[in-house]
Parts: sequence; structure tokens; C-alpha cells
Amino acid sequence: MAIGIVATLEIKPGSNADFEAIFKELAAEVRANEPGNRFYELHKARNSETTYVVLEQYDDQAAVDAHNQSEYFKRLGGAMGPHMAGRPSIQMLDAV
Repeated sequence: MAIGIVATLEIKPGSNADFEAIFKELAAEVRANEPGNRFYELHKARNSETTYVVLEQYDDQAAVDAHNQSEYFKRLGGAMGPHMAGRPSIQMLDAV
């Protein structure tokens, strides 16, 4: 069963360009290295300059685990840290 993830991220004002550049690099790594990832897309809220939502889908839990344990996820996630205004809100979903 496929697993969906909705991650809502609040960033610090004025960090948009840096945050988006880091995410773009992360998304490229995910697409190149994770065959169990079906999509990994960043969206910016229309009503907030600092709210982003990442929509993700994986084949199974093993693919989610591979993503979370990857070197580039840890490295680039750490690089996003200084731009974040708080911890992400993560919602895990099961496909039906």
C-alpha cells in the first residue's frame, strides 16, 4: 500500500529564496536516487509568504525509511534548519 506524506513547513521571513534552492537540490536527489518515491513536490501557500507544503508519496514503508535515512536528506534537511521558523508538521497517510 502506498504511503502519502503531507509536511507543512513554516520558514523565517525573507528566507524564501535560500529555502527553495535547498529544497530544489533535495528534490533532485530524491528523484535521482529513490525508485520507491512516486512524487516529492514543494508547494507555497497562496495566503502566506512563509508557509510551504511538501506532498510526497512512496511505494511502502521501506521507501519512506530509505528516504529518511539517506545522506542527502540528513545533510540538506540540516541546511534548511536555519531557515525554519519551527518544527515541520508531518501527516502520514495510507493510500486507498
